[in-house]
Amino acid sequence: MAHENELIEQRLAKLEKIKEKGANPYNQQFKKSADIADVIKDFKDHETIASLAGRIMSVRSHGKSTFADLVDSTGKVQIYIKKDPAQEGNFELFELVDIGDIVGVTGELFKTRTGEPTLSVKELKILSKNLRPLPEKWHGLKDVETRFRQRYVDLVMNKEVKDLFTMRSKVINNIRKFLDEKGYLEVETPMMQPIAGGAVAKPFVTHHNALDMKLYLRIAPELYLKRLLVGGYEKVYEINRNFRNEGISTRHNPEFTMLEVYTAYADYKDVMALTENMFVYVANVVLGATKVAYRDSEIDLTPPWEKISLYDSLKKHTNIDFKGIKIEDARAAAKSLGVEFDKTYTVWDIMDKVFEKSVAPLLINPTFITDYPVELCPLAKKKKDDPTITERFELYAGTQEVANAYSELNDPIEQRKRFSDQAQGHEALGQASQIDEDFLRALEYAMPPAGGLGVGIDRLIMLLANKESIREVILFPHLKPETEI
Repeated sequence: MAHENELIEQRLAKLEKIKEKGANPYNQQFKKSADIADVIKDFKDHETIASLAGRIMSVRSHGKSTFADLVDSTGKVQIYIKKDPAQEGNFELFELVDIGDIVGVTGELFKTRTGEPTLSVKELKILSKNLRPLPEKWHGLKDVETRFRQRYVDLVMNKEVKDLFTMRSKVINNIRKFLDEKGYLEVETPMMQPIAGGAVAKPFVTHHNALDMKLYLRIAPELYLKRLLVGGYEKVYEINRNFRNEGISTRHNPEFTMLEVYTAYADYKDVMALTENMFVYVANVVLGATKVAYRDSEIDLTPPWEKISLYDSLKKHTNIDFKGIKIEDARAAAKSLGVEFDKTYTVWDIMDKVFEKSVAPLLINPTFITDYPVELCPLAKKKKDDPTITERFELYAGTQEVANAYSELNDPIEQRKRFSDQAQGHEALGQASQIDEDFLRALEYAMPPAGGLGVGIDRLIMLLANKESIREVILFPHLKPETEI
């Protein structure tokens, strides 16, 4: 730390010298003529004058001449400054430049003897002085917390990190393109809601002063999007930010991105096809392939994907039939499998824990887990041939849930009963619960049969980028304050 403070003092001294020359770095204007990548691509060995700007990332001094690497968001180019009476001011100014400074340069491109395109600087402006030295080496694994906390430095030092977030943007853009071309309408629904609904999760609570009312940050947009189906829109989607006041792990961040899609006159089987086609489209456009790296193997996104019911998957991998199982037998089964639970766990809670321990880790290639119990799905339609289960799937890939979908329940009488049963269950556990009466009123105006889909965008990026922590794919993940470390 003492060494770093000394370097900062040296840079502050250089900053004062720059200002004395009338070249205050924080009060300069500079117009780029092009991005570095475009200038290099279009360079044809004849005279090319360019104005480029970026960050100095290395300096190689040779007495009366200096070479440096200039980097912008598109690429890198070598620049050359020589001590020349006609350019004396530029050379002296550049001697006050440090690695990490942002500069603008104008000059003529040429090729060195080794064939490297290089810009001979005729005009130099220091546009921002880097007062805090960049790390000489950025050890990603060793300094992983610092990488997340100081993402701005991580992006400067690690091109692969910048490429990952560029890829993330392309994935989201191509999801939009895929859905737009199929006639879906992108919409926006409230992020602050009077009732936290659409999922079972602990919400963040806030207060609206003017209305003097409690509001909840959105845990899911589902109930608002279904209101739009009632209103006559037949294909809608939202790429939204959701907030859940729960734990943080390699797969959970309290603020995360979801895609939700609703299609009138469709069911969960139609949504399966939509999901397969969307994932394949995005992978082909963004990655140029439907096979993606996963640890030491690969995941094949080529349809059709495997389909297996929840009960069958549990029986296949545990030899235990959980359908109709009594609580005592479920507890005994969990104990035999080394699954921990407490006395408040229902049969469904225990079954979910068993699935996460014994089945999910085996689901590498995309797999639709279907037919969930009614008790776990208050917003999904029952199957006609078995009213104890619902038309629902969860998509697993790379051992984690990536998507969730229903044939949406549109019976207002049945929906009220489900909400009431759910509320009674919460109250029995001492948890507060509210029924969204306005949503039930909307259903009473008639909602068409529909299929709904939710995709965890962060987890999809983890899958496509072969990352095992959600914090790797979120630009600014939530962390403990530095004072608590």
